[in-house]
Amino acid sequence: MTAQPASGPRTAIVTGGSRGIGRQCAERLAADGLSVIVNYAGNEAEANAAVAAAEAAGAKAVAVKGDVADEIAMAAMFDQAEDTFGGLDVVVHSAGRMILGPLVDYDLAVLDSLHRTNIRGTFVINQLAARRLRPGGSIVNFSTSVVGTSFPNYSAYATSKAAVEALSLILARELRGRDITVNAVAPGPTATALFLDGKDEEAISRLANAVPLERLGTPADIAEVVAFLTSPAGHWINGQTIRANGGLV
Repeated sequence: MTAQPASGPRTAIVTGGSRGIGRQCAERLAADGLSVIVNYAGNEAEANAAVAAAEAAGAKAVAVKGDVADEIAMAAMFDQAEDTFGGLDVVVHSAGRMILGPLVDYDLAVLDSLHRTNIRGTFVINQLAARRLRPGGSIVNFSTSVVGTSFPNYSAYATSKAAVEALSLILARELRGRDITVNAVAPGPTATALFLDGKDEEAISRLANAVPLERLGTPADIAEVVAFLTSPAGHWINGQTIRANGGLV
């Protein structure tokens, strides 16, 4: 049966929605009136705080725990979104892992684990979204500007995100005729716990100064891009990777 367009408030799933960019996206979409499913991997307290913030913005929200690479758990989450809110219109897939190190010494078990989340997880979420989204819907995946900047020590992470960019473009073309957009957002240096972890002040300052705007991005900067891409105003943007990085080359 073909899904029908939303007749009432729209609904979004935000993976990795308990912290950082994902949480900011969940709160921003809630401010636009979307009901929100906040997916999280393990931090229940942070997920509940994200739900409370979304509800404070006037939206309905629930937290759902689950591994994005587990297709059974994620199918149950999509079922819950449909059962609770009547349908699904937006999927923002921000869950991901970043473990840095030089290729020559990189632990292949760590590589497999990272790629399970970043590549398989993206495939699982996008496959479910492609099957479930209503017409007029949007999928936003997350890449990284390091795919272009090619900083040392990012080989495992950047290759996983290059796969996300390829998947996003191909899925946008495969969904021809469905009125569903698929885009990727590729942040530059952004002040999140994931980015700041393991970096000293000198490294952080160097990366901030590499940006022509001479600062790190914020989760709010990225959430505004996501809000636009998933809004009716941004629906003509499709099959693109948006490098939201303040001009970092």
